[in-house]
Amino acid sequence: MDLAALRAERLRAHRLRSPAESVTAAAAHMTATQAQEFWGGRWAVAARTAGTPTLRDVDAAFAQPGGLVRSWTQRGTLHIVPAADLSWMLSVTAERQARQYAGNHRGLGIDAETLVRAETAVRAALAGGNRITRAEFAAVLEGAGIDPSRMRGNHIFSALALREVVVLGPVVPREGGPTRDQYVVAPAEWIPHGARPADPLAELFVRYIRGHGPAGIGDFGWWAGVPKGVSQRAREGAGDRVVEVEDGLFVSAEAAPASTSVPPVLALPPFEEYYLSYLDRSTPCAPEFTRRIGPSMNGIVKPVLVADGEIVGVWSHSVAVGKHHLAPVPELFGDADAAEVERALARFGRFITG
Repeated sequence: MDLAALRAERLRAHRLRSPAESVTAAAAHMTATQAQEFWGGRWAVAARTAGTPTLRDVDAAFAQPGGLVRSWTQRGTLHIVPAADLSWMLSVTAERQARQYAGNHRGLGIDAETLVRAETAVRAALAGGNRITRAEFAAVLEGAGIDPSRMRGNHIFSALALREVVVLGPVVPREGGPTRDQYVVAPAEWIPHGARPADPLAELFVRYIRGHGPAGIGDFGWWAGVPKGVSQRAREGAGDRVVEVEDGLFVSAEAAPASTSVPPVLALPPFEEYYLSYLDRSTPCAPEFTRRIGPSMNGIVKPVLVADGEIVGVWSHSVAVGKHHLAPVPELFGDADAAEVERALARFGRFITG
């Protein structure tokens, strides 16, 4: 498969050339959309949705029980996921993530007894469908005699998320700019019980290939945060639900969505799945430019401009109060249609201010 064909197929799999009918359908197709930057994750979902969805449209999907949620589903990183998929995904990834956090917990003095006390206090605070802010979560810990300072509160929160005690749900209103926060809710009360795949690991592989293929077993392992042997078992469990189209490259056995008429240039968010979720990121971007995108030394991955599947630049934008309405600023690596770049950034501008 030549480079142009591989890019074209991945754009279609990502729903960037075949947008989904709704925000929730776009998120369900991707299964997990990286959202360490909350505004970026919401734009990633909107960019894969037909029409001109706004930030409010995406936020509405978080407001409904059983809609969208955000949690640490893989690699110790926050992702947007359909609520019904959270539990079975964590059955694959939570234990491994917890082991990765263990050293940090020891250094911060977070032991098993601390987590038990925290869980008891937080479950009581969220009982009856209650929701709290992250600041109120820290206050609940303090009330239980647990010090949330020095990042202890954040580590306790993520540990409880892996145990399915908490999840990030509806957005917290913010005057003068896009919200950056979500209410903490209890998955047991917020997420309706749904069907669980017979083989969650195989299901995760099938879902990854559906939303990212053509891709390989190593790509899946990086994305899911699982080692080589587990990745191989995932592929074996997937059976004929995936098809090997070239040595080591798989696509979904489902009929691919048809491409539609979409803009030639796309302005995509930080931590964009089309760029980040593969071992080899030189497919969408010439190797000499990947360092300008990231991940940087502090883990940042910049928003990208994509023309016909190729990353041709990066862009920046502030969601600070009083600044979110300002035009995004592009930084091109080489030649690109300036008018199309402007249109792409304007589409984002309408999203973030809508």
